Amino acid sequence: MTATTDDSIAVTGQVTVLGLGDMGSAIARTFVERGYRTTVWNRTASKSAPLVDAGATAAATAAEAVAASPLVVVCLLDGAAVDEVLASVDAAVAGKALVNLTSGSPGQARANEHWANERGAEYVDGKLMGDPPYIGTPNIMIPISGSGSAWALHESTLRELGTVTYHGADAGLAAVEFMAQVAVAYELLIGYLHALRLVQAEGVDVVQFAERVAGSIPAYPPLLTSMARAVNSGDHPPDLGSLNVQAALMDDMISHRESVGVEAMRMREVKELMDRRIADGHGEQGFSSLFELLTKHSRT
Repeated sequence: MTATTDDSIAVTGQVTVLGLGDMGSAIARTFVERGYRTTVWNRTASKSAPLVDAGATAAATAAEAVAASPLVVVCLLDGAAVDEVLASVDAAVAGKALVNLTSGSPGQARANEHWANERGAEYVDGKLMGDPPYIGTPNIMIPISGSGSAWALHESTLRELGTVTYHGADAGLAAVEFMAQVAVAYELLIGYLHALRLVQAEGVDVVQFAERVAGSIPAYPPLLTSMARAVNSGDHPPDLGSLNVQAALMDDMISHRESVGVEAMRMREVKELMDRRIADGHGEQGFSSLFELLTKHSRT
């Protein structure tokens, strides 16, 4: 509920931010600018100064910062930094909603939830999919998961930070979403760089090629959805044509790359998977059927 201070500044709530790197500072500044009574803490105290000038209150210790607000947002470099800071606040988190926006794995999120619950705190895990300038705009995606009661209580506050999606009570689900989304981006972009190397080696203008590739992107969303449905059902229609037909292209893909000195490792991997599926009697299925081989023990 919105309150009003004596100096007529609208206050919409209280929040603490632990960690004032680029992202943490952007989070804290967003809360300050939107009228939240914001307490900040950082190991290097000087980083608090710009935020104090903007209207935040700096705490001398992390434990004091935690004590100042019912909602505590943590944004640090990595999981090791989170462990260190949480150890320093310990029992001070009792009765608080602890929202950790630090990058990390699903396992780390679940361990943090266990730690918080043992000390009487509710835990929410979130991941920031965007850069600091986008904090406070719809252009940053923030998957959230964990305590349903804490989410219900602080949803409006967390939505100040960007496009927030709650994925459920399992604290690890936000990290699952984050890790998978980032993996898709890296896999796509490294493949794209290999393709740029290939066309450049053949004397093709890479910028013009990129423009043509960009024009083909709208065709991908329906394909991605249909492949996910195939994976979900276990029924793999010939999405890009049958593997029997697709596999015939792979030797040419590999030899072309090798002829111009471009790494062919990724194409060899695809060919190997296709050959295995065909040998197992699934040559009429589509590319999505390669999913059936993508487990750690798929060769056994």
